[in-house]
Amino acid sequence: MKWLHFILSHSIFVAVCAAGLVLQTGQLLRIYIPVPLYGLVFFATLCSYNFYWTISRFAFTSPLPLRSFIRKEKTGLSIMFIALAGLLLCFPASGVSPFYLAMAVLLTLLYAVPLLPVKALHVTRKAGVLKTTLLAFTWAYVTAFLPLQKEWTLLSGPDIFILTRRFLFMLMLCIIFDNRDKAMDKIRGLHSLATVLKPGQMLLLIVGIFFVLFSTNFLSVSYGISMRQSIALQTSTIALLVVYFLSTRQQGYLFYYFVVDGLMLFSALTTFVAGI
Repeated sequence: MKWLHFILSHSIFVAVCAAGLVLQTGQLLRIYIPVPLYGLVFFATLCSYNFYWTISRFAFTSPLPLRSFIRKEKTGLSIMFIALAGLLLCFPASGVSPFYLAMAVLLTLLYAVPLLPVKALHVTRKAGVLKTTLLAFTWAYVTAFLPLQKEWTLLSGPDIFILTRRFLFMLMLCIIFDNRDKAMDKIRGLHSLATVLKPGQMLLLIVGIFFVLFSTNFLSVSYGISMRQSIALQTSTIALLVVYFLSTRQQGYLFYYFVVDGLMLFSALTTFVAGI
């Protein structure tokens, strides 16, 4: 099982999930997505997550000499730089505008700002609602907006429909991880939706997001999505709610990094099979 732990702990699996969501975007909107763009999203996700985890460990572990820290985190750093090279290799043929790629990099850096060892920036650790929504927005931006390769002003009704649903889907996933990390975040002084909202308010938010996802899915056929794919989307929406309630109980490492993250891949695969 060491290989599975390696894949999960170094964000290789979540990068595959990101590429899967890009495939789903292309299928639902019936647009062609060049292969290098899948590579771009895969490597960008792999790079950004290893960057975040490295910064996180540097911020919240006992002080170590820089050389010792680099030696300790050499695997994560190596993967991060390999992913960065892959990103740069795929970018020219991906068709993504440099401006939109720069926006994705900026969103990633903004999410990591609270972890930077600069006291003046520690005030951002209190931006709980922003932290969670920023991550969900980044996922929607990278996996739904970048594949469209359109100006914001040219987005169609179906484009906005998919973007909104992707954001809400990812917001629920982010909340599940927020709930898991709530105790540790309080110790570290980090705020998230889970630390800001009371349990009753959190449940109300989850039910509200689910209701919007579930009810708006009935409109999907009018946006050019087939009935079979609509059923597939509804299946993944229900699965998301089930996994949320399972997450309210004590769960282990594999549950979060394989089952919860795997919901993205599950959603993509169900719509792919439904589209055959």
